[in-house]
This record gives sequence, C-alpha cells and structure tokens, in this order.
Amino acid sequence: MNSPLDILTLQPPEAIARPAQPFDVRRIRADFPILGERVRGQPLAYLDNGATAQKPYAVIDALAHYYATQNANVHRGVHHLSQVATDAYEAARRKVASFINAASDREIIFVRGTTEGINLIAQTFGREGVGEGDEIIVSEMEHHSNIVPWWMLCREKGAKLRVIPMNDRGEFRLDAYKTLFSPRTKLVSFVHISNVLGTVNPAAEMVGIAREHGVPVHIDGAQAVPHQRVDVREIDCDFYTFSGHKMFAPTGIGVLYGRETLLESMPPYHGGGSMIQHVDFDEITYADLPNKFEAGTPNIAGSIGLGAAIDYLNSIDFDGAARYEAQLLEYAHAALRAVPDLKLIGTAKHKVGVLSFVLSDIHPHDAGTILDLAGVAVRAGHHCAQPIMKHYDIPAATRASLAFYNTREDIDALVRGLHKVRKVFG
Repeated sequence: MNSPLDILTLQPPEAIARPAQPFDVRRIRADFPILGERVRGQPLAYLDNGATAQKPYAVIDALAHYYATQNANVHRGVHHLSQVATDAYEAARRKVASFINAASDREIIFVRGTTEGINLIAQTFGREGVGEGDEIIVSEMEHHSNIVPWWMLCREKGAKLRVIPMNDRGEFRLDAYKTLFSPRTKLVSFVHISNVLGTVNPAAEMVGIAREHGVPVHIDGAQAVPHQRVDVREIDCDFYTFSGHKMFAPTGIGVLYGRETLLESMPPYHGGGSMIQHVDFDEITYADLPNKFEAGTPNIAGSIGLGAAIDYLNSIDFDGAARYEAQLLEYAHAALRAVPDLKLIGTAKHKVGVLSFVLSDIHPHDAGTILDLAGVAVRAGHHCAQPIMKHYDIPAATRASLAFYNTREDIDALVRGLHKVRKVFG
C-alpha cells in the first residue's frame, strides 16, 4: 500500500504558489484529490460545502510539510525549529489580515472557528458591556452559533434579544431592522451569508444603520469568505468571524477579526501560557495583542494550513470562480425547479450557491440517504438554524451547497437522485 505521503511534494507552501490563471473548473478539480473518489460505486458529487469544504493538495501538502520538517511549539523556544514554526504561524496571521484587509495583523485572533470567535466576543466584550435591561440585535436568519452565545449572555445579565425579521424570500426586512434600535442597544450581530438560504445580506448598509445609533456590529462570515471577497474596512464592522474549514483549510482553526481599539479594551477569554507578560500570586499582567487572546499551545498546523488555503485562493482567479459559481447556481435553480413536488427554500435576489428544499412530504433524512446511495453528498436536517425552519413551518430541509469545484454533472447527479427519491416514495 502506498503511503499517504506519496501524493505530497513536502515543499514549503510558498514553493507551490502559482500565478493566477483564468478560471477553469476542470483544472481546479485536479487540485482536490477527494473529488476523484467514488462513493458506493458512483463518482462523488460533493454538495455539502456549506458544512465543510474539501482541501486542495496545497493545503494537505502544507500540513505534511509542517509536521515532517517544522514541528515545534511557537513563541517559546530559542531553538531553530521553534523559530521556524513561529515564523510560519505568524506569516499565516499576516496572510489572513491581508485577505480580509484588516488594518493590522494585531487585529487577527486565531480561534477554533466561528463558534469560538462569537463566544469570545460574548464572554469578553459582551460580559463587560451588557447589563440588565440592555438589548442585543440578532436575526431570524442566524445559525445557532450566532444565537446561543447571545441568549446565554442575556440570560446571565437580564438583557434582551431583539430579532430582525425576514420575508419569505429569505431577505432581511430592513425597515423593521431600523426600528429595533433603542438607547439600550449594545450590539448588533448578524450573518453575512445564510447557511440555509444562501442570502447575501447588505452588510455595509446594515453596519451604516447601526453606526447612526453608535452601536458596534459583529458579522458571522463563515459562509461568506469561501464565496466572495471580504473587506472588513469597507464593510466597517467592528468584529468579523469565520472558520477555516469552510474555505478549504483544515478544521479546528478560525479567525476573529476585531478593531484594535476594541480588542485592547477587552479582557482575555482564556487564561494560561502565552497570553501573559508577568505572573505573580499578587498580580498578573497580560500580553499585547494578539497574544492576549491566544492562551496555551495554538493550532499551529491549522493556522499554517489556513495560510496555505489563502495562498491557494490568491493563486486562482477568485473573481472568475465567483462568476462561475453564480452560473452554476442559475443552472441548479432551473434543474431543481423541474423536479415535481420540490419547493426551494430561499429565493433571495442576491444569493450564493446554497439550495435548500423540501420534496413533497418526504423527510429530508430519507432523501439524503437515497441520494447518498447515488454518490451525492448533501445535508439534511435543520442545519443549526431552527428559527428559519420555524419561519417556513417545516421541521427540516435538504441542502445542496456549492463550491467553485462543482460542475453541472454534480447537479445532474443530484436531480437524477431526487427522481429516484420520488420513485422510492411513490
């Protein structure tokens, strides 16, 4: 049996960067080894990118290179490997800062993912600034990760959640949003792109409305960074969170962006090594940003892998990939609308490649199981967004979520599979 390392070059990430070329999905697919797999005898049609995206050779290779040639702890050692690992880890931070146009790499905090980033804000900025009778604005469109931490904070503090409603197309009702502000509003937190509906929300406009009331804004960008360019300074948000694994990087690594002035004013989230300057039993002083929020040994390999994913996205025609994905979404919409008894959930004017639907009275778990037999990977359930399910009065939905490596053949396989679902349940 061949070793997994046989497919790897073990070159440092910078050695495998390539100049951007016009977008070509066939060439792109060759960069992702898992797309050549077969599932239950069928070619894999991977349409669960909203849950996690697949990894290109460039990311896999960067992980193997780190563990094979650089493995050491960061920020603590004077020996060569520690210095090399630290350089690679901090280089990844600079890549993230550039990728989202942060003003400084001090504004980039490595976390486990979007969920931890939101909890960090809630338990530091929120706990310090929210009191009894105060209000936090969220939306009906949120993933549970952008509801539960705020609900827990409000329960602890005696504060209240106020909710931005949406229409049946899956778009925010901005007229209602404008009425939710009061002198007690302490934060607005909303999703940039819905993981269920694919809706692209008008982030900059919504931040501008909050600015009129002097209210800071956090944006959940987990579904945005894989699909479009994000400029946090153009959006003008105060916090922005996202996960590496949805943007072709490893699991267990993510980013909290925060304005430097706000991060400076916030207390640490975790205590331990690396986040301190001085420790005594009478007094402890904390490290400067970003170390103040990165206690203990971090996910070094994951951070390096995230940097490699950013290098990869910079090496392709990312704008061309977005245009291709928009065309594929249009094709998928037309194909799914031709399936009898199928109802799409989420038809916003501005959306990315997320297609959630219900098929007659067939439970999404049953549909997902039969699709799996055809080699089609989709997600079925409430997608950690039960308020959306409540809005549409459904218990669950089937979701096909696209990435720029998907093809019309993947959509065709999905449609053939759905016809099989209908045939089985007659």
